Amino acid sequence: MSEKAVVVYSGGMDSFTVLNTAIQNGLDVYALSFNYGQKHSKELEVAARVCRELGVSHKVVDITAINSLMANSSLTGDAEIPEGHYEDDNMKSTVVPNRNMVLLSMAIAYAVSLEAGKVYYGAHSGDHHIYPDCRPEFVEAMNAVSKIANYQSVEIVTPFLHSSKGEILKAGLDMDLNYANTWTCYNGRKKSCGKCGACYERLEAFAEQGKTDPLDYEV
Repeated sequence: MSEKAVVVYSGGMDSFTVLNTAIQNGLDVYALSFNYGQKHSKELEVAARVCRELGVSHKVVDITAINSLMANSSLTGDAEIPEGHYEDDNMKSTVVPNRNMVLLSMAIAYAVSLEAGKVYYGAHSGDHHIYPDCRPEFVEAMNAVSKIANYQSVEIVTPFLHSSKGEILKAGLDMDLNYANTWTCYNGRKKSCGKCGACYERLEAFAEQGKTDPLDYEV
């Protein structure tokens, strides 16, 4: 039997590539998505569709009750989603306090219940500047805790921790992945806005690879 692995799967580019990387590695994959009160559920809808098409087990966990503890982020609270590049200071408002520690803790619990030895998630170097819980030192510390927090040791696997968005996209294109099956924009409208930090980074990645993004944009 194949080794089991839990994949934290948001429906975005990075986690889509991580999901398919785990599948390509021959693992028995269990995808795990979270509704934590983010402003839209478009990524979750995309994630559910992809898992159905791949025949991958998929759980969507509703943890919206904790939204009030994370409400000072523009992704979960009343503040407007900022426009501009991730390097701009205003993009720090998109940090959701302690999000990855919370989500990884639940993913580890799920892995233990499945007797799975690994939890995959899509932290990458492009997020290091803005998001503390995507930095290598955070991943290393969480990995150390994950190995001693239960009777069963669980490894946190981040295949693209030191990769850029463009390098992640290249890895996916090398696997012939269709990135029309992802959603990145912080806004949940019919088309991607093309103005938020997530859209900027995505479009830069496609330009870096000399490819056209298959998603439609408002601008």
